[in-house]
Amino acid sequence: MDDALIVAALLLTAATATAVVLTREPGRQALVLSGYGLALGVLFVVLQAPDVAMSQIGVGTVAVPLLVVLALRAARTAGRAARRRAAGKDDG
Repeated sequence: MDDALIVAALLLTAATATAVVLTREPGRQALVLSGYGLALGVLFVVLQAPDVAMSQIGVGTVAVPLLVVLALRAARTAGRAARRRAAGKDDG
């Protein structure tokens, strides 16, 4: 039974990792990355490493995807501001 649980957790982790790689849009990829972090946390619990699992869930499920989303928002905001500045210079 333990081996079947480990195999199931490994398959879940492999499936979510593949989903992260195949997701093209960065915003959606951050959400899928969050699911991947959760799958890794489950794998660590199954492998009897609860302290590592807690760290993984905190960092991989919350912190990293949040930083990706914030970076995407900052880049989009900077891009819009640059376009507005360029449009203002062209009009003048």
